[in-house]
Amino acid sequence: MRQLEIAVAGAGPAGLAAALVLRRAGHKVTIFERFEQAQPLGSGLMLQPTGLTVLSGLGLLEAILARGSRIDRLYGADARSGRTVLDVRYDRARFGLGIHRAALFDVLHDAVQAAGIAVETGTEIEALEEGDRPRLICTDGRRLGPFDLVVDASGARSRLKRFARDPSEPKPLAYGALWASLSWKPDGFDPHALVQRYDRASVMIGVMPIGRQSAGNREQAAFFWSLKPEAVEALHAAGLDVWKERVADYWPQTEAYLDQIESFDQLTLARYGHHTLKTPAGRGLAVIGDAAHSTSPQLGQGANMALLDAAALARALESHEELPDALAAYCRMRRWHVRLFQLLSWAFTPFYQSDSALLPFIRDRLVATVAKVPPAPHLLAGMVSGTLVDPFGPLGMVEGDWQLPPLRPVEQSVAAKR
Repeated sequence: MRQLEIAVAGAGPAGLAAALVLRRAGHKVTIFERFEQAQPLGSGLMLQPTGLTVLSGLGLLEAILARGSRIDRLYGADARSGRTVLDVRYDRARFGLGIHRAALFDVLHDAVQAAGIAVETGTEIEALEEGDRPRLICTDGRRLGPFDLVVDASGARSRLKRFARDPSEPKPLAYGALWASLSWKPDGFDPHALVQRYDRASVMIGVMPIGRQSAGNREQAAFFWSLKPEAVEALHAAGLDVWKERVADYWPQTEAYLDQIESFDQLTLARYGHHTLKTPAGRGLAVIGDAAHSTSPQLGQGANMALLDAAALARALESHEELPDALAAYCRMRRWHVRLFQLLSWAFTPFYQSDSALLPFIRDRLVATVAKVPPAPHLLAGMVSGTLVDPFGPLGMVEGDWQLPPLRPVEQSVAAKR
């Protein structure tokens, strides 16, 4: 395809990655960010082999690995009985990477700056003026453009996704979580595992190592407590010490983390919603990341899905001469992988975050047992790694060989053909 003039709305991981891959494909890209300074939001996340594959293709794998913490296991137990509820290990030498959102942002942002991609901050997008070459309409009345293509990477609360062919809005989920980034405390915790404790499905506590925000910084952990967003006010009213005593009662080993929390201001409330755009594209518009599909973080796929979206869009543009054909191809490339994992997340979330008494009863007594019987371990590993169905082939990519030290850069079949 000819060189396109592309606007990317949003400077989160999805927007930054999309800008990078599109710029490297030869397009002229400008990022528009609503904040006065582009910055990360939130605590930690998990990069899976899917997301790591995309980052490797961008030449950023080494920098990402240096910041994060390798995760080989996801383990959860009942807070009262100690019964194992969840025990999933990666297979085929794959692994996850716990990483602070700020570290991922910095690596991507540095690469964007090095590529000379313009980032215009303080620009809040309100709407899309559709046409052969769409324009962006800002909340202050400014009209930006025209552009050949607009990429909506502005998250679940996007104002642009309503211009997709089949728009939809997220349905709020009952449970969210309070998150904090704290200093890593190794006593009693596996440095290569995401560990959780549950009381039915109404209480979930987790600790995940997330490496360093930058070189020279101390190792950190993401600490989270699941709750309903409307319960936060009552939590604050009862006081910090009451909450900390409750958490410690469930999981005494977390006192080393609770001692670091001196104010509720250190905790960030994350709200979750579930939605999947049937067609993540419109006239001159491509929708990626949480704007196209959002859900709870139970399967740890959010950032990875966004990175795959960015790679798919670039591949579609490279493979088709006409923009409408490329956008249709982008939708096809991501359709089944996105829908499968959205369905799995929708199905599994109530087992871990809900008011149900029956579902956690089934979970606690059956899941850990069934998970040991083949082929369940392989299927669970595929769910966690995001590879239950092949996400790479439709994108013209090949997953790297994680078994060889040091990790080899991921090969892309497109590059091989050249």
